[in-house]
Amino acid sequence: MKEKFLHYLWKNKLLLHDKLFTTQNEKVTIVNCGQSNDNSGPDFLNASLQIDQQLWYGNVEIHQKTSDWYAHEHETDTNYDAVILHVVYEDDVEVYMKNNKIIPTLELKGKIDEKLFQNYSSLISKKINWIACGNQISTIDSFIVNNWLERLFFERLEKKSESILILLKNVNNDYEAVLFQMLAKNFGLKVNGEAFLNLSTSFDFSVLRKVWFDEFQLAALLFGQAGFLEEESEVSYFNELRNEYHYLKHKYSLNPIDKKYFQFFRIRPNNFPTIRIAQLIALYVKCHNLFSRLMEIKKPEEVYELLDVEVNIFWKTHYTFEKESKKSSKKLSKSFIDLLIINTIIPLKFVYCKSKNNLNENEILEMLESLHPEKNSIISNFEKLKVKIENSFKTQALLELYKGYCSKKRCLDCAIGNQLLKSS
Repeated sequence: MKEKFLHYLWKNKLLLHDKLFTTQNEKVTIVNCGQSNDNSGPDFLNASLQIDQQLWYGNVEIHQKTSDWYAHEHETDTNYDAVILHVVYEDDVEVYMKNNKIIPTLELKGKIDEKLFQNYSSLISKKINWIACGNQISTIDSFIVNNWLERLFFERLEKKSESILILLKNVNNDYEAVLFQMLAKNFGLKVNGEAFLNLSTSFDFSVLRKVWFDEFQLAALLFGQAGFLEEESEVSYFNELRNEYHYLKHKYSLNPIDKKYFQFFRIRPNNFPTIRIAQLIALYVKCHNLFSRLMEIKKPEEVYELLDVEVNIFWKTHYTFEKESKKSSKKLSKSFIDLLIINTIIPLKFVYCKSKNNLNENEILEMLESLHPEKNSIISNFEKLKVKIENSFKTQALLELYKGYCSKKRCLDCAIGNQLLKSS
């Protein structure tokens, strides 16, 4: 009997209440099961219980066996002095309080709904290649699933907020600077994301503010800081940027990163770091004070229009500085902008609006619901399980479901798992 399952039964009051007696044959009535405690100390805090005719307020500790109390050395920990009930599956030893009285102990063996336990065992023990409820998830009522996915989506946003708050702290709450850092990272996609983030933090954002009105200076700054202007070349545009960067480097005491951190291998030319930097330059030349403009946007179409930028004429015929290629516009694709909306704009808007106490959750949901679903292996696996996936809201929520619950076997914490456990 897993302790996690015992926690689940207690938290959800799923015990056979007519059979709840302590080992001293005292009737136990659960008035309030208490607050689940994920930190050190008893498992449930501030519970209220009636044991025989006495009402008790305090904490509840749960173990597989009563002897676990000693195995975990709770007898020496003052955090456990206020425990009013010891809930165990099997009572194998007596545990005493400081006054030498036995701690009221509730043994659950024989007091658990057999069908509930069978459902739990069946769910947890399934040996399948992917998720425990794979054969049943498509049968769950859509109302339950959709409500759970909405909660998971905002759970995912909260997690993303943590990294954004760290970035904000590092730049004294300059949202424009954090937007640049997040955009840069997402312009680099999965392979070059960290390299682009290092580029965006390799100089003070005030330097970019001073040069973003001048495309040539901005290009010199970003390509120079990325380490792409360190070598010799016969290309005139390269040498012009190199000379300008040397001037900026001296003026602002800049230190470039090593270009070896940027990967070209097995990357499609349109995703080459040189092209993504050129696109980032074009965006900041077109849109000054980009953060305030993005925060006002409510529909993806407005983002598409704002991010409709053209790279410098040099990059229309190049993928790298050295080799000339067939001319192409190299605009940001709609699918790429969708990724920026999902991974940059919405998380940052969520944090900003929360800080101003004017968060409109429906507005965020509507924006995501109007975007096509993302494509990746996790989403493909959910589709194989006949889960309906209509938009990016669903894909984001399902990613959180898999990474935060399914892959960690947290079925007891999942609304879908709960529904399957309670099914007849």
